[in-house]
Amino acid sequence: MAALELALVLLATVLASAVLDQLLPRVSLPLIQIACGIVVALLAQERISISLNPELFLVLFIAPLLFHEARDADKHALWKNRTTMLSYAIGLVVAIVLVVGFSVHAMIPSIPLAAAFALGAALGPTDPIAVASVSAQADIPERQQTTLQGESLLNDASGIVSFQFAVAAVVTGTFSVTDALQEFLISFLGALAIGIVFGYALVMFAAKVRDMGLDNTTFHVALELLTPFVAYLLGEVVGVSGVILVVACGITMSLMPRDFDPSMARTGIVSSSVWQVIVFAFNGVVFVMLGTQLPQSFGDVWIDDGISNWHLVAYILVITVLMHGTRFLWTLLSDAVAFRKGGGPRGIAERARSAAIMTFAGSKGAITLAIMFSIPFYVRTTEGAVPFPQRDLLIFLASGVILLSLLLATFVVPLLAPRRSDPSKARAATAEARAEILRTVIEELTARQNAQNRATLAPVIALYTERLERFKDDKDLEDDEDIELRLKALEWEQEFVLDEIDKDEAPPLEGYQYVSRVARTESMLKRGKNRRIAFLRWLRRVVLIMRKYARKLLHRMPGQQPTDAATSSRIRREIQVRASMYVCDRLRSGMVESDLQSEKISRLIAEYERTIALLRGPAPSITTLTRNAEPDLDSMKLALRIELEQIQLAYDEGRLSRAAAQRMRENVYLMQIDLTDNV
Repeated sequence: MAALELALVLLATVLASAVLDQLLPRVSLPLIQIACGIVVALLAQERISISLNPELFLVLFIAPLLFHEARDADKHALWKNRTTMLSYAIGLVVAIVLVVGFSVHAMIPSIPLAAAFALGAALGPTDPIAVASVSAQADIPERQQTTLQGESLLNDASGIVSFQFAVAAVVTGTFSVTDALQEFLISFLGALAIGIVFGYALVMFAAKVRDMGLDNTTFHVALELLTPFVAYLLGEVVGVSGVILVVACGITMSLMPRDFDPSMARTGIVSSSVWQVIVFAFNGVVFVMLGTQLPQSFGDVWIDDGISNWHLVAYILVITVLMHGTRFLWTLLSDAVAFRKGGGPRGIAERARSAAIMTFAGSKGAITLAIMFSIPFYVRTTEGAVPFPQRDLLIFLASGVILLSLLLATFVVPLLAPRRSDPSKARAATAEARAEILRTVIEELTARQNAQNRATLAPVIALYTERLERFKDDKDLEDDEDIELRLKALEWEQEFVLDEIDKDEAPPLEGYQYVSRVARTESMLKRGKNRRIAFLRWLRRVVLIMRKYARKLLHRMPGQQPTDAATSSRIRREIQVRASMYVCDRLRSGMVESDLQSEKISRLIAEYERTIALLRGPAPSITTLTRNAEPDLDSMKLALRIELEQIQLAYDEGRLSRAAAQRMRENVYLMQIDLTDNV
């Protein structure tokens, strides 16, 4: 019953922190949740036992959050920055262990050197949840953002292994560098190998289950939710890093190719919704739990008369400066190496700013505290069990550094990397990117049209044109002026008919009549736009009229048989059909190269095709298919696949945020499901 009460209190606190986050926009959500956790601990400590089991905490909360973060990480960017990322995840952790360890032992001799190393090891890893929160508050450059993300995913193994050996040195009184290095390689590389194999096996298992006909969405989502817990426990059983195994498994599963079908689309939508709720709840619970542990961490040491409170504050400040200073120098060295390779920041000021961003953004969090709480209470010696030296003081120092690093990340990083674009501009840029994706789909489909597939692709093009027009109306996007496009089409009509007349493929009288009518339409569109062009068009029209009447006189000369009205009308219709088809071909071939919006060209093509259908009579036509027939299933699948490819391309190029790209993918999945269900 107590566990249920604690769970309900934690969830209620997370919901309350979400409301407070809206009221306090300048304070990061993790700090608000930590403060709420402190309040809960102070108010409910007599009724509810709030204790943190480190192993349970890591497997229950950290494992699924890391799995989700690994699946959504930008794999290409991580691989591109792999050298820098690994230097932070391994080399920087070791450097912090040494600097903090020697310094703490020198400041507080009562803390053994091995125990001081344990503190440094716990402070080495950055917290992925805290880093993600800081990244959302500031405009961190892409290179630093990728390094922070990769570092937070991988540095837990090096920190935990270093911590375990430091604690073992305290407990046993011996330490071997060779054994430590061997253990780290086994833990890190073994976890990577097993994680890759495990992730591949799970994907193959899920595919096999689908092949057997089990397309139950609930089963596949439940399997996905179970994966991080099984992966972490598998790592613990085998003797490798469970954290790294979870990360490797998540990355492998996201990289495996999958077929795009309705069942996969339905599973993706449900999975995304479930993970969204879980990540929100677990992120909040992690920081609330961190807040609940701080009073316990501070209490006994703060009221201890053996150490002055001012000295305790000074220790926290010095350790924070040493930790951040080591990180700052490491970043400067890393940027210098990148600069020599042509990929790092150029100027000295830019390097210093980049190093400062990387320094303060690498905040510590719940993982550090969970590691510290795993310090044993007693050490077995020849004289029996004795208390672990300065355990409470070590946890107090770690808690203070965590709080201070979060405060610095929350208030300093936004000053170093302020958001340069306001939300309205970001929304406008996202809307324009989405419109451009729909335009590209229209262009791709139009380019693929031929005589055989035109009847099936035309309804899909019309559907996408309608979607784009509705989207632009909703987002109030400006349209390109299409007058010039229509004038160009009228010009092509005239050129085509005049060429037909010159080749004797069109009767001169009806041909000039049609050209004269097109010229009048062109003149009306140009009226008031450009007087010089309008005058030239008027002169051309006069010439055409004169030529038309000259042809009439020729027809009335002896030996010429006048054409009856019905035949003349039929000939003009045939000329218009051929001219309209010529214009449609010109529009399709020039759609990709044109600077005009694709939906304008597509709509004009549809108008000409409608004219062709009306002139040809009641026979089945493209217009009839467009208006009355449902889009062809294969053609619609092709369009949706192109749209997904364009969404991914826009995300890779930075024109879409991860959240916007995910929302667009989900919309495509929904359309795929709806399309298949209605067929």
